[in-house]
Amino acid sequence: MKVDKTAQGIPSWIELMTSDENAAVRFYDDLFGWADDPQEVPGEDGNGGTYHLATLGGDNIAGIGTEGQPGVPPHWSVYFAVDNVEAVAGKVPAAGGQVIVPPMDVMDLGRMAIVADPTGGSVGLWEAKLHKGFGRRNEPGAVTWCELLTDDSAKASAFFTSILGVPATEMPMGDHGYTMLGPDQQQGAGIMSKTPEMTSIPTMWGVYFEVADTDAAVAKARDLGATVMQEPTDIMPGRFAMLLDPQGAVFGIIKSSPMPM
Repeated sequence: MKVDKTAQGIPSWIELMTSDENAAVRFYDDLFGWADDPQEVPGEDGNGGTYHLATLGGDNIAGIGTEGQPGVPPHWSVYFAVDNVEAVAGKVPAAGGQVIVPPMDVMDLGRMAIVADPTGGSVGLWEAKLHKGFGRRNEPGAVTWCELLTDDSAKASAFFTSILGVPATEMPMGDHGYTMLGPDQQQGAGIMSKTPEMTSIPTMWGVYFEVADTDAAVAKARDLGATVMQEPTDIMPGRFAMLLDPQGAVFGIIKSSPMPM
């Protein structure tokens, strides 16, 4: 569906920071049918590099850039829409979190901050100006869900409820609970506690892209150089799979059941 504006407390943007941005652009363009809209980023020395806007039907879907921090593996990051980034970031310390990157301007596109919840997951805050975030979501090739994997879902959900002012609703999900975060369960985010088998996985946000056929998308991703972490599996929200892109970033795909995630 088309997105004109994202309300506070709903993910509004995702961003891949990777070791080879050009290879990543080719992989995701081939897999999802994206088009690349490269943007030159100004820097202090006049060469700030390139930030790639991935588009679908002319609408923004995601950003892809080169990871600038040594030792940080390729990863997808999630940004939540906020009405006032200073106000939301100001609530973080009292809620038990940490402000990693204080509020700052991103040219005339918007204002951002990076924060960490008390369980260690880092996430962005985005106050939109010219850049509104997603232009589409919940359709093949676009983001359909964002999810925090954590050691303590109760602590994390209390944090986000406090700083974003949105509800957290407990939902049944197999043998353990699942928290739906946000004012709209079809557009919000999820928080999942790690199972005993997941203890070695770091606390992190993940992204899921909608696909028309999960099995076909997995086969195509494998042909493009991806590694399959979780083969196609049926769950209540739909048929999903987990993949590692050729540079090593984790992402999910899902063919949602009639009621989207």
